[in-house]
Amino acid sequence: MRILVTRPEAQAAALAARLRELGHDVVERPLIAIEPLPPDPIDVGGYDWIVVTSANGAEQLLRRARGPLPRVAAIGRATAEALARRGVRAALVARTSTQEGLLAEFPHPAGRVLVAAAEGARRLLVEELAADFVPLYRTRPLDLRPPLDADLVVLASPSAARALARVERAIPAVSIGPQTTEAARAAGLEVVAEATTHDVSGLVAAVARAAR
Repeated sequence: MRILVTRPEAQAAALAARLRELGHDVVERPLIAIEPLPPDPIDVGGYDWIVVTSANGAEQLLRRARGPLPRVAAIGRATAEALARRGVRAALVARTSTQEGLLAEFPHPAGRVLVAAAEGARRLLVEELAADFVPLYRTRPLDLRPPLDADLVVLASPSAARALARVERAIPAVSIGPQTTEAARAAGLEVVAEATTHDVSGLVAAVARAAR
């Protein structure tokens, strides 16, 4: 199959390589760019927990954090691995990589919590944990021109789903998780498979199901 991989360029290589190993024709066409926000220091002193909701967030948080880190909660395995590559071991890694999944496993009382995420991120964790919030980066849709020729497209974020819908709605999609699926369908895209684990391995398995 001809598969369109839409992750930002720096994050696409591992997924593209795995799909090529399975014999697929892979086209890398990023739909969004990650733009770090101004690198003002983030004072992490006084918090009991910091919640990190993406691999991008892990990179940007550790670039800007000042003071000793408290316990860190990661929304899933990919985020925990991004933290580990920078020398930080997550004290809590959600088994279901959604805000709901992390919230279900979070200790109570939570103490003082900082949620570090993308600008415009869902505020479920902020509201339920009475947490502070700091935006780390924003996503910007790239200027693409149709047609985007593929049998299947892989979507790894709600922002990518919305960006695709602006230029192409006919390609069946594989989604990384429920929020991305919801955003894709709301934008008029057909989602034919959803990853059961919200990482590269989960996406590869979901592509295999869709290809069958």
